Amino acid sequence: MSVKIVSRNFETPNADKIDVYESLGGYKSLEKLFAMKPDDVIEFVKKSGLRGRGGAGFSTGMKWSFVPKNVDKPKYLCVNADEGEPGTFKDRKILQLDPHQMIEGVIICCYAVGIKTAYVYIRGEYVKPQAHLHSAIAEAYKKGYLGKNIKGSGFDLDIHIHRGAGAYICGEETGLIESLEGKKGMPRSKPPYPAVIGVFGCPTVVNNVETLATLPWIMNNGSEAYAGFGTEKSTGTMLFSISGSVERPGVYESPFGVNLWDFIESSTGGVRGGRALKAVIPGGSSAAILTAEETRATNLDYESIAAAGSMVGSGAIMVLSEDDSIVKALQVIARFYSHESCGQCPQCREGTYYISEIMDRVLAGDGKPGDIERILEMCPSMLGQTVCVLADSIAIPAKSYIDKFRPEFESCIKGAAATA
Repeated sequence: MSVKIVSRNFETPNADKIDVYESLGGYKSLEKLFAMKPDDVIEFVKKSGLRGRGGAGFSTGMKWSFVPKNVDKPKYLCVNADEGEPGTFKDRKILQLDPHQMIEGVIICCYAVGIKTAYVYIRGEYVKPQAHLHSAIAEAYKKGYLGKNIKGSGFDLDIHIHRGAGAYICGEETGLIESLEGKKGMPRSKPPYPAVIGVFGCPTVVNNVETLATLPWIMNNGSEAYAGFGTEKSTGTMLFSISGSVERPGVYESPFGVNLWDFIESSTGGVRGGRALKAVIPGGSSAAILTAEETRATNLDYESIAAAGSMVGSGAIMVLSEDDSIVKALQVIARFYSHESCGQCPQCREGTYYISEIMDRVLAGDGKPGDIERILEMCPSMLGQTVCVLADSIAIPAKSYIDKFRPEFESCIKGAAATA
C-alpha cells in the first residue's frame, strides 16, 4: 500500500518555498493548534501513537509529557538533524525538499511543551540542506510564523541553526547537547535526562527531523487517522533510506506492518542485476543483520523486527546480494565505530579498536585461528556497559554477522592460513 504523509510534497517543484508550501496546505495546522490547550496537544499526539523516528522509537507525546510544566527556567527544543548513522539519508530529503514541514512541526512541539527557543543541530556536511533550511526559516519569520506573537496567538518562538563538526556521537541526544553548549561532543550519564536537565541546564526536548515533520499531518487529519495506518503498536508511516545492492536506491515511505522484503522489492526493483538476496540490515549499521529467509518472513514494524532479533532504528535498510562479502561489511562498520568512539568508556574505546584491528588483519590475509572467538568474547563486555550505546552499535552487528555467516568468516581465515 502506497501512503505518503511525510513525503507527500517531495515531487512537487519548489515545495521548499513558503508560497508553494502554503498553497499545499502548509501552516494550516496552526489555526487548530492555537485553539487548543498545550496539554491537549500533548494528549492528541500521544493518541496518534507517533514514535520517535531517530532510532529509539519512543512515544513522542510521552517524551514531551516528561518536561516539567511549572519551572522558573526556560525550556528548549533541540532538533536532531545530525543524521550520522551510516546508510541513513531521509532527513536530508526533508530538509532539502520540504523544510517548512519540519518548521511547522517545531511550532507544534514548542507550543505543546511551552518552549520559546528551538535549536536545529544539523550535520556539518549537510551544506545544501542547511542552506534550504536557512532560507525557509527566514521566509517563516517574514510571514509571521516565527518570532513574536505568531499569527496573533500570543505565542513567541525563535529557531536557530547550529552546525556540527561531523562527529557521529553528536547524534546521541546528550552528546548533541554537549556540543551545542560548545563542549566536546561526549554523551552524558543518565539520569538526569534531558527532559529535566538538558541544554544549558534547562528542561529540553530532543526530537528527530522526521518526527517533527510528521506532526502537521497529524494535526490536520487527526490522531485516529494517523493511527489508522500501520499496526496497533507501530502506527503511521516511516521514511526508509534503502541502499546497497538494489536497482533503485532511495528514500521510500511505507506504513508499518507490510512485509519487509515485499516493501524493498516493490520500492527499489529488487536486488541489482537479478542476483540472489543474501541479507538485509533493516535499521542502520548498528542493527543486527537478517538472512534472506528472515527478511522474507518478517514484517516491517518495531515489534516484528525486534522479534526477528534486530531493530527498525533510523530506517536505514541496506541490502546485500550473493556477491557481497559479509566479512568486508563487518570490517567497514568496525572501522567506522572505532573512528567515531569518543573514548570516554574503556569498553568502547578499546573494544571498537580491537574488533576493527582484527577485521583489518583478516581482510589483509593475516587472519589467525581464534580471531572469531576473540570478537565474540569481547561483545558481552561491550553491551550495556557504557554511557551511550556506541559500543553496542558494533557488538550487536558483529555477533549477528558471525553467528549467521560464520562459514564465510572461517573461510576467510582458513584461506589466509593456507597461503601463509
